[in-house]
This record gives sequence, C-alpha cells and structure tokens, in this order.
Amino acid sequence: MKEKWIWFDMDGTIADLYGVENWLPMLRAENPAPYANAQPLVNMNILARKLNKLSRKGWHIGIISWLSKCSSPSYDEAVTAAKIKWIKTHLKSVTFEEISIVSYGVNKWEVCGKGILFDDEDKNRETWEGKAYHPSEMMEVLSSLLA
Repeated sequence: MKEKWIWFDMDGTIADLYGVENWLPMLRAENPAPYANAQPLVNMNILARKLNKLSRKGWHIGIISWLSKCSSPSYDEAVTAAKIKWIKTHLKSVTFEEISIVSYGVNKWEVCGKGILFDDEDKNRETWEGKAYHPSEMMEVLSSLLA
C-alpha cells in the first residue's frame, strides 16, 4: 500500500442514520435532522483512542460519505454541515486529514484512491481497489494495525 490511509463511511458505518425514527421520510422531505441526530454505532471513545494512536504511527484518517440520494444543492449543503458537525461532536479529538462528502452513488475509490475503507455498502467494498472491510470488522482491524 503506497499510502497509509484509513477511510470511514458514516451512515450505517459509524453513524446510525437508519436507526433514526422516520429517517427516510425526513430525507425525502430534505430534512437534515437524521444526519445530525444519528447515534454512534461504535464506542466513540475507543475509536478515537485507536485513531489517535494510528495517526501518531503515520496513518492518515479520512471520511468518505455520500450525500442523500435525491436532493437539491441547498439540501446538500445542509447535509454536509450536519455530517461535519456530527464528526466534530462525536470524534472531536481526532484530526481528519480529509473529509469528502460526495454525491450519492459516486465510486468512493475514484475519490480517495488509496488505503483501507470501512463501509456498510457491499458495492463500495467490492469496487474499492484496496482493503475494504465491513463495519463489524472495524475494531479488530484497527487493533491489528496497532500491533
């Protein structure tokens, strides 16, 4: 691997967007609340500690997340702001070297092009041209990188 990058999807990977009551009707109504109100899917304190240790070991940390499937430019701005605020709230001690909030369906590999990906979407893991893992493997993989 040329560069030591670790990328995280948000929705369904570290943020429980799909656990927010009425998330889909709210997204269709261009309400960014589900992105802001999603609960963490992992223990954020443990994740932050691991990411900070990896950063000190030379790993670069990034977020690659899709916008809502159907949206207007103003909704895209609201979703981007909600996602960035969510990251700063739940992982405030972590320095993300890149945060890319991109159009729904964009090939994430074409945006990032390097490193390890954690993503709940099968297609994103299948099209990633590096190592890609399901979120259920996240803590184990991060621990192995620290060993």
